[in-house]
Amino acid sequence: MIGISKLLTNSSNFGDSLRYSQHSIGRLHGTHANHGPVVVWNVTRTCNLHCIHCYSSSESKNYEEELTTSEAMTMIDQLAEFRVPVLLLSGGEPLIRPDILDLAEYAIKKGIRVTFSTNGTLIGKAMAKRIKQIGVGYVGVSFDGIKEKHDAFRRSDGSFEKALTGIRNLIEVEQRVGLRFTINKHNYLQLDDIFDFIEREQIPRACFYHLVYSGRGSEMMKEDLTHAESRKAVDLIIDRTLDFHRKGLDKEILTVDNHADAVYLYLRMQEENPEQAAVIWEMLQRNGGNRSGIAFANIDNRGNVHPDQFTQNHNLGNIREKHFAEIWTNSTEPILLGLKDRKPLLKGRCASCRWLAVCNGNFRPRAEAVTGDFWESDPACYLTDEEIRA
Repeated sequence: MIGISKLLTNSSNFGDSLRYSQHSIGRLHGTHANHGPVVVWNVTRTCNLHCIHCYSSSESKNYEEELTTSEAMTMIDQLAEFRVPVLLLSGGEPLIRPDILDLAEYAIKKGIRVTFSTNGTLIGKAMAKRIKQIGVGYVGVSFDGIKEKHDAFRRSDGSFEKALTGIRNLIEVEQRVGLRFTINKHNYLQLDDIFDFIEREQIPRACFYHLVYSGRGSEMMKEDLTHAESRKAVDLIIDRTLDFHRKGLDKEILTVDNHADAVYLYLRMQEENPEQAAVIWEMLQRNGGNRSGIAFANIDNRGNVHPDQFTQNHNLGNIREKHFAEIWTNSTEPILLGLKDRKPLLKGRCASCRWLAVCNGNFRPRAEAVTGDFWESDPACYLTDEEIRA
């Protein structure tokens, strides 16, 4: 994640301490000293929607061999022992799982910050109140357009209104919430409308995801933005973030899954605000770029561990068989070992890029999806050859 509002305005939010701390430099197994990685757990693959970009290709059906309640509690115990700072509960649709709030509460009592990634359609008033009561740190609700555009993306009529009701219910009980938006050709022209929506609905946080070619998202590869469109989209995100700041609106804005955004923002601020550019550069060096396999991990619905949720074709081990810490610190697993020290393995533009220290090769799943080579250049990097030349 790239904290656009943090980098531009020096704002302070929980995740900033994990992304831009002096203590995160040089970590191999976690976010910062004496801590494990942020973990995304796909609690179930079952979902009540059928989104066209779903990285787990979820459907409205039951899936076999998902972790039981007892196994999930054992996994949470392992994460707590490894001092995992954040457990993000995702899916499928996580709120479909009957025991999910009990498991969330269990993790919270173990000292782990729990967050949710949900489509929002199942959050009635009682659910919102319960989420707030057990101490969930944050709930991210997916919106991929306004009204009919969102419904088409989710392949479900009325899903926009249901998600809007869900996020309003959360705001009503003062639960910290945010919007999740995956940018692609179908919806990027609605970015301005989305920012208006954020302001109108008083949503305090928004994450703008670049498309990753995984699961059904692989079928959308040709529908990703062009490099020129990506630059325009990021310019708009920067402009609207600065506009929120000028209005005195406290909004946390982030982009996700493309570390070219950080470099692009820095280059733009060199022209517009050199003093802030120097601050940005210092923070980018602390962060170090993409940290999948280092400060970010995924556990799928069957207990398999992966470098991130988009790399589920690479299995690092299963928590039914080994402790999570043993899997995550394994020095013999090729992909995991490579990710922890990937710079010598990178190829193409990534290998010779002058921004490698603050990008770290961007996103490996896209490179593998397009070229078949995990270590090739990320095709979604929209920086020009002139901009990356040493």
